Amino acid sequence: MSNNQVTDSELNNNPDVVLIGGGIMSATLGVMLKKLKPDTTIQIIEALPSVALESSHAWNNAGTGHAALCELNYTPQHADGSVTIDKAVVINEQFEQSKQFWAYLVEQGVIDAPEDFIRKVPHMSFVRGEDGVDFLANRFKAMAEHHFFSEMTYSEDVNEIGEWAPLLAAGRAEGEKIAATRVDGGTDIDFGSLTHILINYLTSLDGVTLATETSVRDIDRTSDGGWKVRVRRDGERSSEKVYGKFVFIGAGGGSLKLLQKSGVREGKGFGGFPVSGQFLVCQDEAIIEKHAAKVYGRAAVGAPPMSVPHLDTRVIDGKKSLLFGPYAGFSPKFLKRGSIFDLISSVKPDNLWPMLAVGRDNMSLTEYLYQECVNTHKDRVKALREFFPDAKDEDWTLETAGQRVQIIKKDPEVGGKLQFGTEVVSSQDGTIAALLGASPGASTSVAIILEVLDRCFGEELKSAAWLSELKTMVSSFGKVLANDAELYQKERKRADKALAIL
Repeated sequence: MSNNQVTDSELNNNPDVVLIGGGIMSATLGVMLKKLKPDTTIQIIEALPSVALESSHAWNNAGTGHAALCELNYTPQHADGSVTIDKAVVINEQFEQSKQFWAYLVEQGVIDAPEDFIRKVPHMSFVRGEDGVDFLANRFKAMAEHHFFSEMTYSEDVNEIGEWAPLLAAGRAEGEKIAATRVDGGTDIDFGSLTHILINYLTSLDGVTLATETSVRDIDRTSDGGWKVRVRRDGERSSEKVYGKFVFIGAGGGSLKLLQKSGVREGKGFGGFPVSGQFLVCQDEAIIEKHAAKVYGRAAVGAPPMSVPHLDTRVIDGKKSLLFGPYAGFSPKFLKRGSIFDLISSVKPDNLWPMLAVGRDNMSLTEYLYQECVNTHKDRVKALREFFPDAKDEDWTLETAGQRVQIIKKDPEVGGKLQFGTEVVSSQDGTIAALLGASPGASTSVAIILEVLDRCFGEELKSAAWLSELKTMVSSFGKVLANDAELYQKERKRADKALAIL
C-alpha cells in the first residue's frame, strides 16, 4: 500500500463518528472501529493540508518505540538508592499491545511493508559520573529480574561501550566513570508513515471521509444527545455543521482548546503548558554511519520529562539520520503551526488557579527553559559532547521539532500539578473523548485507544462479537503479559516476526 496521502475533500454532515485531528490516535481509533463495526460512518477533520503534519510527523517526535528499555525517567530513584520499575513495566506492556495490533494489520494486508515505518534499533541508557553509574547499576539490577527486560546487558567498560556505540567512547577522558545498558530488541518508528498507511486504508473503505484544510470552530451538544461540530474550510467565509453521535478529539496540543469548546464538565480544570523542542542534526555521513542506537541519558534538573537528552539513530523517509536533543524552548503556541494566542486563550476561570499553582511550584522549570532559550550553538554542541566527546560544531545544524503541551491538573493539596503522559478525558455519557498530554503517546496508542473504547463504547465492548474481534486485533487483550513470561515470549515473537524485527 502506498504511503502517499489520499486527500479526500468530502464532508459527511451526519456521520456516526467525528475524528478531529489526522494523527496516529485518530487513525488507530478509526481502524479499530471499522474492524469492530464495519458499517460505522466516520468523518475525519484535519486543519492542515495533509494528515500527520504535527505531533505524528517523523521530524516532530523522537521516533522511539517507547518500551521503557532506555528511558531513565520511567524508573525513578528513591533516597535510599533503590529504583522503582512499575511504570516501565506498564509502558513496556502497552508497547507490546501496539506491536500486536500492527502485526495484525500486516497479517490482514492493511500494512504491506512494515519496514516502511518500523525498524529494529538497539536501545541504550548512558550515564556519567559516580552518581549516574550507581543509579544505572541499581536500575539494571531491578529491571533484569523482570522477564520484560531479561535481555538487557550492562557495562562500565569504556571499550565494551565503544563496541556498542563508538561515538560514546571516542575521545573520552581517561578514567572517566561511565556506564551503559543495551537492549538489542529496541525499535525506531516513523509514526508519520504509519499514520499515512492507516488513513489511506480508512479512506479506501465505504463510509469514511477525510476533510483537510478544515478547522473546528465550535463543538456543541444537540438535543438528542449527540454533537454539532461547526467547521470552516480554508478560504471559505461561511462555516458548515457536522452532526455526530460520538466525537473524538485527537488533535495533539490543540486538543485542550477543543475540549474547552465542548463545555463538558469532565474537561474543567485542565490547563496546558507548551514546550517546544529542537534537535541537532548531524550533517557528516561518516559519523551517521558509525552510530546505530538510540542512547538516552538523564534529564537536567528542572527539565520537563519530554526533554530527556538522547543521541538517536533515526530513519526518516527512508534515510538514516543522527539527531541529538531535544533542546527545550518556549512558545505560547499549542501546535507547531498554531497561534501565538493559544496559551493565553486557554486560560479559563476553572483552570486559572491550577496554572498559577504550577507556575509557583516550578521555578526550576522556568529557569531551565530560560537557559535553553539563550543557549548558543556552541552551548548546544557542548551538551552533545557529554555523549559524543569528539563532536564538532560545524558538523551539526539545529532543526525545530514538534510542540508539546504538558498537562496541568487540579490538585487538592497544592492547587495544580504538571502531569507526565497522556490523559484520556471523556464525558460521563461517553459521547465525547479527548486526549491531552504527550509522551509516550504514539508508542502506546493502542492501549490508549482501548481505554477510549472502554469508556465510550463500554456496552458494545461487553458483546461476544466485539470481545472476540479485539482478541484477534490485540492478541493479549484481557491478559497481563507482566505476569506470564511464557505468554510474553510467545506473543512478542509472533508480533516481531510479522513486523520483520526479529
